Amino acid sequence: MSVISHTQDSNPKLPWLSLLALSMAGFICIMTETVPAGLLPHISNGLSVSTSLAGQLVTLYAIGSLVAAIPVTFATQSWKRKPLLLFAIGLFFIFNTVTALSSNYTLTLVARFFAGVGAGIVWSMLTGYARRMVPQELKGRATAIAMVGTPIALSLGVPIGTILGESLGWRPVFIIMSILAFILIIWIIAKVPDFPGNSSGNRVSIYKVFTISGVRPILSVVLLWMIAHNILYTYIAPFLVEMNLGSKVGISLFIFGGLSLIGIWITGVLIDKKLRLLILLSLIGFSLTTLLFQFMGGYPASIFVGIALWGITFGGAATLLQTALAQSVGENNVDIAMSMNTTVWNAAIAGGGIIGGILLDSFGSNSFPLAIFILTILAIVIVTSNKKHAFVKQ
Repeated sequence: MSVISHTQDSNPKLPWLSLLALSMAGFICIMTETVPAGLLPHISNGLSVSTSLAGQLVTLYAIGSLVAAIPVTFATQSWKRKPLLLFAIGLFFIFNTVTALSSNYTLTLVARFFAGVGAGIVWSMLTGYARRMVPQELKGRATAIAMVGTPIALSLGVPIGTILGESLGWRPVFIIMSILAFILIIWIIAKVPDFPGNSSGNRVSIYKVFTISGVRPILSVVLLWMIAHNILYTYIAPFLVEMNLGSKVGISLFIFGGLSLIGIWITGVLIDKKLRLLILLSLIGFSLTTLLFQFMGGYPASIFVGIALWGITFGGAATLLQTALAQSVGENNVDIAMSMNTTVWNAAIAGGGIIGGILLDSFGSNSFPLAIFILTILAIVIVTSNKKHAFVKQ
């Protein structure tokens, strides 16, 4: 078994190649999830279904991730970490290939579901894996590096995937993602250390982890923050149309993604010393974004400033919340806690889509800022009122 030792190193260094492999795993997860959204007309033509039915490729992926995260993580607690990670990436390789080759709609939906299962496994183990590679003083930074694939995929990967899909066809895009998964499998085998799972006598109870002080407040903030984020992210196009910026969706998403990268860089630098402060500043920054949208929406420059602020405050969100959760539960409980986080996170994505759709149909997209502001303020209240067991450095 290959492990990284820290005990003999008075000046420990980050295992960059190992952490970047985890980052690529996150990149593949996000790419596989979101690329179909930009290629729905092509997919609907290729599978001879309506655009709305083609959209269910995104839905089935999310369902696979949502329903698999907790039970699969619990069932595989005793597995060594490296074989489990390889199994998850193998699911991407197999089922992205099936998606690329399939001409049967039902088979494609099944493939998307099992790709989502792979994502549920990856998201549940990524933070714990990264933290086990480094000593205590580098755990937050290691988590930030492992999570950097997410904003890269959102800011660069998805637009590039959409452009390639429009020029080459949607099937080659899924072949490319299968090739990336195969490359990552080789990378993991060569460079990522292995760690033992929990022995049968040390299997962690889901209920026990859920009742640890700090877990429920953190998951509540995850739910509120991500619902608020996804109301805006899911319906950014109609929101910008309402602000007379309908032709600037691409530019807006590029600004958001680019500033997200800066946000996660700031998080990586400061997280091991300023966790709670960063969470509060991120939430306060997001609330300021909504105020800009609400009261300065008539000025395009204000909208772009707000989008930039939104990006920089969201970039480190996953890292901050997962680090807070990991610190609350202790290292032996991290994977189970992250499976809960994955479930809540995906529920929030769905919730943001549902709530945003209701608001859009009932009141128009100009109702988004107030709703997001309320959700964000509730999250700030939870953070400020839970100083002892949650959102603290331990």
